[in-house]
Amino acid sequence: MDSILGASTYFGFFITVIIFLGCTWLKNKTKLSILNPLLTSTIAIIAILLIFNIKYDTYYNGAKYLSYFLTPTTVCLAIPLYKQVEKLKQNAVAILSGILAGCVANAVVIVTLSKVFNISNELAISLLPKSVTTPIALGICNELGGITSITVFAVILSGIVGAVIAPYVYKIFKIKNPVSQGLGCGTSAHGSGTSTALELGEIQGAMSALAISVTGLMTVVIAPIVSNMFFS
Repeated sequence: MDSILGASTYFGFFITVIIFLGCTWLKNKTKLSILNPLLTSTIAIIAILLIFNIKYDTYYNGAKYLSYFLTPTTVCLAIPLYKQVEKLKQNAVAILSGILAGCVANAVVIVTLSKVFNISNELAISLLPKSVTTPIALGICNELGGITSITVFAVILSGIVGAVIAPYVYKIFKIKNPVSQGLGCGTSAHGSGTSTALELGEIQGAMSALAISVTGLMTVVIAPIVSNMFFS
């Protein structure tokens, strides 16, 4: 099967798109947050590769073209942000304070868990930028001397988990303010969380998009400080 599919340059591209669309349909049909397309499509693709004994390189040969859409997709996030610019101005202090609190909380959790479970400094450093987008996370990881593969895994995992549990967290703790919901998604789960925020509403999506950028900038400053204090 792998040799046959290897002849198709775009196998990974089309199988990813088809599965994601199918998982999106399932999510919209059931209205269950746990069936987040990012989670279910990831599981489905892994299952297909394992069942049909398809090598990851064969799949990635076509799937890699999807990464070309990351930049324009990110730029599109500026549209809902522009539409909500007045709300941003009105709540600037609260928004920046909330994002800063999220960044600090992330650092505190990593430091605490690293000490409790006695993990190596290198591994702890690799986990510090887990809540920012992959390009920024990799830059921080390389600068601090972490393990890039661990950082990538942590970023992906935090994004998927955040996107899936965010609606449940808001429901349990009765968080109804759209600004708070958006900031929570963007600060803790970057782009994946923003996809959930956009489903919740335009304000949530705009605030989450803002949180992605600001969280990245704050983490660039906070991560080296935390690394020098606790992991040097």
